[in-house]
Amino acid sequence: MTDDAETDGSDGAESTGRTRRHGTLVDWFDWGETPFDRARARTEPVLLSLSAPWCVACEEMDEEVFSDPMLAAHVGEGFVPIRVDADRHPRVRERYNMGGFPSTVFTTPDGEVMTGATYLGADGFRGILDSVRETWAAKGVEAGRIPRALQDPDPPVGRVDAGIEAHMVEQVAEAFDEEFGGWGERAKFPLARTVEFALKRDRDRATRTLEAIQTHLQDTYDGGFYRFAENRDWARPHREKLLDENAALLRAFASGYLYTGTDSYRETAERTVDYLTTTLWNGDAFAGSQAGGDYYTLEATEREDADAPHVDATAFADRNGLAAEALLRVGALTDAEAPRRYAERALDHVLETLVEDGVVSHFDAPESESGLLLDHARLLAGLTTAVQVTGEARYLDSAVAVADELASLRAPEGAFYDGPLEGEGLLTRPLRPLESNVEAADALLDLAYLTGEGDGQYREWAADALSAFAGAADRMGAEVAGYAAACARHHYDPLVVETPPAGSDLHRAALRVADHEKVVVPGDRETAVVVRGGERSAPAETPAELGERVASADQPSLT
Repeated sequence: MTDDAETDGSDGAESTGRTRRHGTLVDWFDWGETPFDRARARTEPVLLSLSAPWCVACEEMDEEVFSDPMLAAHVGEGFVPIRVDADRHPRVRERYNMGGFPSTVFTTPDGEVMTGATYLGADGFRGILDSVRETWAAKGVEAGRIPRALQDPDPPVGRVDAGIEAHMVEQVAEAFDEEFGGWGERAKFPLARTVEFALKRDRDRATRTLEAIQTHLQDTYDGGFYRFAENRDWARPHREKLLDENAALLRAFASGYLYTGTDSYRETAERTVDYLTTTLWNGDAFAGSQAGGDYYTLEATEREDADAPHVDATAFADRNGLAAEALLRVGALTDAEAPRRYAERALDHVLETLVEDGVVSHFDAPESESGLLLDHARLLAGLTTAVQVTGEARYLDSAVAVADELASLRAPEGAFYDGPLEGEGLLTRPLRPLESNVEAADALLDLAYLTGEGDGQYREWAADALSAFAGAADRMGAEVAGYAAACARHHYDPLVVETPPAGSDLHRAALRVADHEKVVVPGDRETAVVVRGGERSAPAETPAELGERVASADQPSLT
């Protein structure tokens, strides 16, 4: 990482890692060695401000707090201020996020957390400045602490068995909001992976949630989905549009169409494809996000004369992997060429600019980190889906190279760390994020079958990553249903369909088999074979015969 300042045209910025952003009066350092060295040399605490380009509240805090001359002066007198773009520094985000953005965090010169909050107005910020000064004067570095998640306790290793899926089926039913749909008693997040889990095992609750998302979080004018709603009844949506969340919902609506054939799900997916390939297309790949704001509360005719919110054009490896996966799934179900074409262009751009010898960079800039779990896991998912849909060997070769690099992130018990254990502050502390481990395990399972090594190394890595969390499975709630889905794929083995080359009638029929957790393996053969738990079906010569083979395969179901 570099400490060079961003060139944003601001006056008065220093050339040693400090920059003024968003018109604030605080001279911010970029994340890196320089500010922490300065804090240690001056024996001063660090003010860490995490923001995101899509975050309206971040802009509001910049205007109200960090543009106040007195408050900016107070910051400069006793603190070393660091501004971090949370999208560009995911490891910093995961260790210092206070539960939302902006996150305002005070740390010791070594990065240990003293206190923090999310949005603060001028009075609240003034009060926390005074409090931190007093604490620092009284305790110094002893005031810092290591968050529990980073204290590296023994992981909850356990056995991956059928009980994990059964427990989650119960959780999905018990936590469901029967009145408004979705899961949660306060804020409503769309929980795309929970929707997909339920589509296969609790279809009524899944479809009711898809309908609530359509009604409350879908932007029917400009396209795309808002991030979440503050209230249980889906009211007061936060209108930011993030590529990863839109990609996840695109996949969920494609899965909804796969299982039900409901035209409205297909139409919602198609509108989302239009949004991704227009507003969020930067010419080479998919942009990271679009900001929220009052623009989205305008009537359609008023929007025509208003400026749309800012789009952060940065192409992130992980988000493009997710987008490619979702677009390829839509194209496979609808025979539309555009989703597949854009997915391939995005994957090719990422492979050309962000991947070297299997190591993935987060985005294309000198300060970008490389070798992060979320980039490898999500790009791997996009590549394995590309193999299943296109049959192209180059995607399989790239998938193997990207997967092999995960070996460097494996912890002793088998889970994956979120990245290299290096950097400033808490970055040297290990973190094993559940969601990224699940995504890695799912993609590795796909790769195991695509390489013809269903019981090989990739399957073992997936099993180890899942078992590292299995000891806590009985305490998991509906929001992490994707973990249970991955465990079920491993325990029962996914439905595998070996087909003739991509584009054949049997291959297209296999992609449309109503099981979004299946693996389709196109190859040089004339018939299709269904494989489940090591048992191979008789060859199928027509799509109708393939349907019969799938129907007779042993597919465990808890519904």
